[in-house]
Amino acid sequence: MKDQVLFPKIEVREKGFLQVSDIHTIYWERSGNPNGKKILVIHGGPGGGSQPRYRRYFDPDKFDIIQFDQRGCGSSTPFSELKENSTNHLVEDIEKLRILLKIDSWHLFGGSWGSTLSLIYAIKNPSRVISLTLRGIFLCRKFELLWFYQYGASEIFPDEFEEYISVIPKQERNDLITSFYKYLTSSDVNLRSKAAAAWTKWELSTSHLINKKFDFDKSEVNSFSDAFARIECHYFINNIFLEDDFILKNIKTIESIPTKIIQGRYDVVCPVRSAWDLNKKLKNSELIIVDDAGHSMSEKGITKELIKAIKGIQNL
Repeated sequence: MKDQVLFPKIEVREKGFLQVSDIHTIYWERSGNPNGKKILVIHGGPGGGSQPRYRRYFDPDKFDIIQFDQRGCGSSTPFSELKENSTNHLVEDIEKLRILLKIDSWHLFGGSWGSTLSLIYAIKNPSRVISLTLRGIFLCRKFELLWFYQYGASEIFPDEFEEYISVIPKQERNDLITSFYKYLTSSDVNLRSKAAAAWTKWELSTSHLINKKFDFDKSEVNSFSDAFARIECHYFINNIFLEDDFILKNIKTIESIPTKIIQGRYDVVCPVRSAWDLNKKLKNSELIIVDDAGHSMSEKGITKELIKAIKGIQNL
């Protein structure tokens, strides 16, 4: 049923690599209509990488769909690299990509961490953003991180939480992000792999309204879960390299940009409070709360509302 809502599968028409620093090279691709409206898809994580399925949220006859893998993940290199990997680096990379592709301004589409990075990029480059379509809002405030990684979501998914913390010794559980960071950056491959699997499984297992089971028992260094866990934890232990509440403190910069916010009512990863607070502060925004959905963009109600929102920007 979910796939019936999406547009048909399409292939990439153009792709390449952009060297953004002495260390990092990012992968990018384009699909859809080269003369269509330019829309940049910003994936989650950080460290999640983009996916072919993301293209299917857009009418390929009307949109020029641009995707890229952020530093250290997906097809970007070096994989799972933490050096020179910060929020400002990612914002600069997006600008370098825009210039490379000779795009004056574009629409942004992002969910979870993708919503965070979309908002920060827009705040720093407001003249380059035509509209924002955001899902599963994550403002990266300290209490949001504590809710999901320390205490809060733990009371809704105690079974999954018990597995998540099982790789951390009991005496090191007072600050789980710090403890996980120690193991995720360990030279002991076994410890690093176990920590990465536990971190990633915790997030994926709590992302749907109806619980889905994931198995990361055989996680390896340089696997998806390794980059996902390491890069996320790297950003979160550093408060995403910005002052707390950076987005809401600077929200006036983007108050004229049309913004649609799609949020699952029962999103445990990024609770509706953040979407609510953003909508209250951002004058030109509309909040759509999907009552029968969690965090994942693949939830049926979320998918329908995202596609509806995208149709709404075709005349902008």
